[in-house]
Order: sequence, then C-alpha cells, then structure tokens
Amino acid sequence: MTAIAIGAVGGLVVPPGHGRVLDTEAQHVTFKVTGEHSRTASTFEVVVPPGFDVGAHAHGHSEELFYLLEGELDVLAFEPLVRTRDSWRAWESASGERAVRATPGTLILVPPGCPHAFANPTGAPARMLFQASPPPDHERYFEDLMEILADAGEGGEIDHAAVERLRVRYDIDQITPLRHGSGA
Repeated sequence: MTAIAIGAVGGLVVPPGHGRVLDTEAQHVTFKVTGEHSRTASTFEVVVPPGFDVGAHAHGHSEELFYLLEGELDVLAFEPLVRTRDSWRAWESASGERAVRATPGTLILVPPGCPHAFANPTGAPARMLFQASPPPDHERYFEDLMEILADAGEGGEIDHAAVERLRVRYDIDQITPLRHGSGA
C-alpha cells in the first residue's frame, strides 16, 4: 500500500486512488487501513456493482460501519421477526423496520450479532467506505472471498458451499445467499 506517514507518532495518510486492490466482477475492494496500521479497525473502499447482493448475515464478534459515498444500495440492519432463507428484502423487525434505499451520506452501524445486508438493485455501481473491527479478520476474509468470486466470473455461479465454509471460518452466520450478476 502506498501511504504517507506523518507526525512524530507516525500517522497515516492514504491518498486518493491508493491502497491494495482486490478486484473481481462481483466486487472491487481497496484496502485503506489494515491491522498493520490500526489496532481498532480495518477500513476499505468498496465498489458494489449492479446486481450484487451480499446476502443477509451476522458476525459473532465483529462490528461494522458502512458509509455510502456514491450510488444507491438497499440495506438493512435489524433482527427480523422471521429469518427467511431465500431473501431478506421482505424482512420486518418487531418495531416495523424494513430494508431501506440508502443514498450518499447514509451511515449503517452494525453491532456483533445483528443481521444485516446490502444489495445494489440499480444499473450503476455504488461506492462505500466500509470499516470492520477488530482487524485483521475482514482483511483475510476479503482475500479469501475474492478468490471464490473470481472463480465465478461474470454472472457465473458462485460456489455457495465454499462461501459457507469461508463464513463459518470467520464467525459469520450466512442467512440468505450471496448473489451477483443479473440473477441477483
């Protein structure tokens, strides 16, 4: 990663366009801050292409923060009355919450154990800043997930068994399937 250390204690400045990039047809992730730089969180810039649906899931011990920079995403962050296994889009919480259309400036904070999801139902990519705590779990997860997504190719079939094994390894309860391409 190209970064500029500043100050007596060695802060970090990551210029626009810099960071380690992982790229597949399903997602484009730039590592901005890693466990090498921070004890509290890893930070990524993520481009979510049209048709990508991360699938509803919950982390056993990780906290996540999403901040939408460009585009639109459908998002949720709540425990539903009923966890359906095929899709999260019709979920509703006990207090009446439902998935919402996030626009630039929307922030989503997800504590450990909270089901959450995002999907890009539009025809244009969305870009978000994503932070996961503690590091470096999500860095390693992204590296492994991107290998699985790269194997699927453009609109190809994702190896859901491989994604499930990966998520179990990283303490993630996958509730609905991850999808990308026109079938999402």
